[in-house]
Amino acid sequence: MDHEVRITLRLPAGLHAWLVAQAKSARRSLNSEIVYRLEGERATVEADGESP
Repeated sequence: MDHEVRITLRLPAGLHAWLVAQAKSARRSLNSEIVYRLEGERATVEADGESP
């Protein structure tokens, strides 16, 4: 990443627990898991030609 921005994020407890489990399974931090999933979604949207 070129530049990082710190944010506060509120998640439903169930989604948080699921993300923690996914991160643990992939041997990533929770932050890295969220970034990984968001970047994947962004790549999909951009490949489909959808605009934000």
